[in-house]
Amino acid sequence: MEIAPGAFHLGGRLSIDVQRAMVGQCRALMDGPVPAYVPIVRGGGKMHVRMLCLGRHWNGKTYQYEDTRTDFDGLAAPPLPDEFTVLAREIAAAVGMRLVPDLCILNYYDAEGRMGLHQDKDETERSIAAGVPVVSVSLGDTARFLFGGLRRREPVEARMLESGDAFVFGGPARLRYHGVSRIIPGTAPPGLDVIGRFNLTFRQYDL
Repeated sequence: MEIAPGAFHLGGRLSIDVQRAMVGQCRALMDGPVPAYVPIVRGGGKMHVRMLCLGRHWNGKTYQYEDTRTDFDGLAAPPLPDEFTVLAREIAAAVGMRLVPDLCILNYYDAEGRMGLHQDKDETERSIAAGVPVVSVSLGDTARFLFGGLRRREPVEARMLESGDAFVFGGPARLRYHGVSRIIPGTAPPGLDVIGRFNLTFRQYDL
């Protein structure tokens, strides 16, 4: 479903078997040798998610990408798994867009998790100017997703992103404001064995 020029909500994109496999991978990555952590951003505030960046690390203090986590423990960002790359490319292609992802921000939201309205604008100017899309995948509990305009004060639409849904925004929608206002506990599919929500956002840092 195209909800705005360049923005697509793909409900139920992932089968339950694919979701189950991805949840297992997300857990293993977040609790692995380079563990997820709660970032502290500019100004000293803590984010309301646990974050792990794959392929390239996003520094919450500088709002820049880097190879190592200089804002936390100095460890190198883990590689982006090939199967994640393939999935993101396929989702982008399904809505007529091209993405060659080289990084993924993997966030875990518990029942209190949320994400304020923001733009994804820390990739290179070339990538953003080309409208290369961001591909988002939801696993676990449903999230109340906010999708606004190109300016913070523009109207915001709320959509429910359920487990297995994908959301793509690129082209004219690439710099739209978006966020997560809340998580709906207990809404993950039966048998998925997950409490809370994993969200993966795939990006292409440069062309």
